[in-house]
Amino acid sequence: MGSNSSKISDLPKNEYLKKLSGPESISENDPFWNQLFSFSFPAPTSSTELKLLEEATISVCKSLVENNPRTGNLAALTKVFLSRTRELRLSAECQNHIFIWQTHNALFIICCLLKVFICELSEEELQLHFTYEDKSPGSYSSDSEDLLEELLCSLIQLITDTPLLDITYEISVEAVSAMVVFLSCQLFHKEVLRQSISHKYLMQGPCLPYTSKLVKTLLYNFIRQEKPPPPGTHVFPQQSDGGGLLYGLASGVATGLWTVFTLGGAGSKAASPELTSPLANQSLLLLLVLVNLTDAPDIPNPYRQAVTSFKNTQDSSPFPSSVPHTFQINFNSLYTALCEQQTSDQATLLLYTLLHQNSNVRTYMLARTDMENLVLPILEILYHVEERNSHHVYMALIILLILTEDDGFNRSIHEVILKNITWYSERVLTEISLGSLLILVVIRTIQYNMTRTRDKYLHTNCLAALANMSAQFRSLHQYAAQRIISLFSLLSKKHNKVLEQATQSLRGSLSSNDVPLPDYAQDLSVIEEVIRMMLEIINSCLTNSLHHNPNLVYALLYKRDLFEQFRTHPSFQDIMQNIDLVISFFSSRLLQAGAELSVERVLEIIKQGVVALPKDRLKKFPELKFKYVEEERPEEFFTPYVWSLVYSSAVGLYWNPQDIQLFAMDSD
Repeated sequence: MGSNSSKISDLPKNEYLKKLSGPESISENDPFWNQLFSFSFPAPTSSTELKLLEEATISVCKSLVENNPRTGNLAALTKVFLSRTRELRLSAECQNHIFIWQTHNALFIICCLLKVFICELSEEELQLHFTYEDKSPGSYSSDSEDLLEELLCSLIQLITDTPLLDITYEISVEAVSAMVVFLSCQLFHKEVLRQSISHKYLMQGPCLPYTSKLVKTLLYNFIRQEKPPPPGTHVFPQQSDGGGLLYGLASGVATGLWTVFTLGGAGSKAASPELTSPLANQSLLLLLVLVNLTDAPDIPNPYRQAVTSFKNTQDSSPFPSSVPHTFQINFNSLYTALCEQQTSDQATLLLYTLLHQNSNVRTYMLARTDMENLVLPILEILYHVEERNSHHVYMALIILLILTEDDGFNRSIHEVILKNITWYSERVLTEISLGSLLILVVIRTIQYNMTRTRDKYLHTNCLAALANMSAQFRSLHQYAAQRIISLFSLLSKKHNKVLEQATQSLRGSLSSNDVPLPDYAQDLSVIEEVIRMMLEIINSCLTNSLHHNPNLVYALLYKRDLFEQFRTHPSFQDIMQNIDLVISFFSSRLLQAGAELSVERVLEIIKQGVVALPKDRLKKFPELKFKYVEEERPEEFFTPYVWSLVYSSAVGLYWNPQDIQLFAMDSD
C-alpha cells in the first residue's frame, strides 16, 4: 500500500492497492504480500472517516471486480491469509508480533473488500470471484476447493482456537467483524433471507462441527468483557522509508482504532454508550445474528439449538442424545455479565433470548436470591422509556412478563427491600420493596403509553405482568397502592371522555350522513377491556392477599367514588362484587369509629377489619395467569432488529444508509 499513504484519501492512488486490483496476476509466493500487509495510516476515529474508508475501498473494488477474473488476485490474497492463519496459534505462543500484525492487516483488507463485494454483487457472483485463478484467466475449475467456505471456516477457527492475548486481541476483533460482514448480505434485501450461500456454509459442511465451540467462545467473550490492550503493548522496529502502507495500525491501536468503537454507526438514533470491550460487543452482535438466522428447509438453525440447550458447568447430568450442539458454561459469570450490561439493546435481547428459549438458564435465574441485580436494570430501561427505542422497551417488558409467570418470583420480589432508588425522580423512595417498585415502573409505562405512543401491544403486556403478580402482592408501598388507584382513575376519565364523544358523534350522524365519523365504538371497547383488566388485578389482590395489603384498601376507600359508576355496568358488574363488598365493609367500620380519623388510625382499623371479614363472602374468580407467546414467524421482527443493532453498534464498520434495504435508516 506504500510508505507515502498517510491519509485515507490517498488509498485509491496507493501503488500496492493499484497492483492488487490491477491487471497483473500476483503469485502467492510474491514478496509483494509482505509489503502490502505492512501498512500504516491513522485509524478512522469517526463515522465520517469510516465513510471515507468505505468510499476509498469501493474505488479499489471496482477495479478488482473488473480485473480479478483474469488475475485471480482475490483468491491469491485469501490463500495467503489462510496459510498464515495455520501458524497463528504458534505465533501467539512465540510472541511473534510482526507475523500477527501482518496477518491482522491481511484480514483487515479482506474484510474491507468483502464488505463492498457483498453490497455490490450477488452471492453467486461473489462466490465466483473466489474461484478465479491466474493459471487460467477468465475461467474457473469446477473441481477447485470452495475458497469462500474455507475462509469462513478459517475465521471460525481463528475465533475459537486463537488464545486471547494482548497481541491477538485486535485480530480476534477483526475475525468477528469479518464474520458479521460475511453475513451482511441480509442488509441489502427487504425480505428476511430464508436461503443463502452463507447460511448453507454455516449450517452444514466443515463449519457445522464448530457450532457449539463458536457459540461458547462468543458467550465467554461477552462474559469476560476483555478491554483492548493499553497503548504501547505492541512494540515494532521503526519503519524505514521503504515500508508498507498502514504501518502503525497495530502499535497505535489503543489510541486510534479503539476510538471508533465508542461511536454509533452513521444514522444511529443516538450516540452509543462508551464500549469498554470492543471484542465483547462485536461477539454479542455476531451471536445474535447467528441465533436469528432462519432455519434451512430441512435443517434447524444449529446456533439457535446451541443457545437454547447449553447447561451450567455445575450441572453433572448427561446431555440428552436428542439435543445436538450443546455445551456447558458458567451460569454465575453469565448472570453477572447480563446484570451489568443491560444498558445496551443487544444485552437485553440476549437476556430475552435465554429466558425465553433456554429452560436451564431460566430455572437458574429464577432460583437466584439476588434477582434485584437483574430486575433493577430492566426497570431502569422502562423508567427511561422516553430515551429508549421502542424495541428495547418491548424486550425489557417481555422479560418482566416471562419472570412474572413464576409464582416464586412474584412472592420473592416483595421480600427484597431496596433503599434510595436515585433514578426514580417522581418521589423520594427511601425504602421500598422490589415488588412495589416494579409495580410503580410498569404503571408509569402504561401512563406514558396512554399519553404518547398509544400502543395496545405495550398496554397488554404491562397489564399481563401486573395480573401475573396480583395474587402475590405483599405489603404494597403506600405510593404503589396510590398509583394503582390513580391509574384506574385515569382510565375512568378516559372512558367517560370517549363515551361522551361517542354520544355526540351518534347525535351528529343523525343530522349528516355524508361526513365519516371516528370509530368511537372501537375506542370504547379497547378502554373497557383495559378497565376490566385493572379491576381484575385489584380483585385478585383483594381475594388472595387482602390481609397483606392495608395500603391498597386505604387507597380504595380514599377514592371509593371512582368505582360507583361501574357497579351496575354490564361489562364490570361481576368483577365489581368483591371490590364493592370490601369498600362497603371497611367504610362501615370507619363510620363506626367516628369522624376525623388520622391515617394511622384508619390503617389500624383496616388491619383489624381484615381479620373480621369472612373470606367466604369474597367470590372466587379464575386465577389471573398470562404467558408470553412469541408471535408466528418471529424472524420478521428479530432479523431487522438485530441488523439495526449491528448497523448502529458494530465495531468500526460502516454501511451506506442508501444501500440498506432491510430497514429504513436516515442518511445523516
